[in-house]
Amino acid sequence: MMKCKPNQTRTYDPEGFKKRAACLCFRSEREDEVLLVSSSRYPDRWIVPGGGMEPEEEPGGAAVREVYEEAGVKGKLGRLLGIFEQNQDRKHRTYVYVLTVTEILEDWEDSVMGNNFRFSNVI
Repeated sequence: MMKCKPNQTRTYDPEGFKKRAACLCFRSEREDEVLLVSSSRYPDRWIVPGGGMEPEEEPGGAAVREVYEEAGVKGKLGRLLGIFEQNQDRKHRTYVYVLTVTEILEDWEDSVMGNNFRFSNVI
């Protein structure tokens, strides 16, 4: 199932969950620093990059695309950590992968909208 919203198409699985994908992006294979993003709308809120899947898109491809769009980062997609559901206020089903960063761009799609990223130590 799909629903259209201005500039975006939302996709849903047969159970009515919005299909999403995200990545825990690590600076290196040591997995001791994780990438977090913020937006111009919520500059003090730091989260892992992720978002809705496009029609016909596979979860891994969607996760890589979201990381590139939101943080200007390219990398090697690794293991699927899990599939997480949010049921309370919104029905989301999010596929979360590990990605090891191989390239950081100076300018990227969402940087013009005020999005930022940083690496944070994993303790």
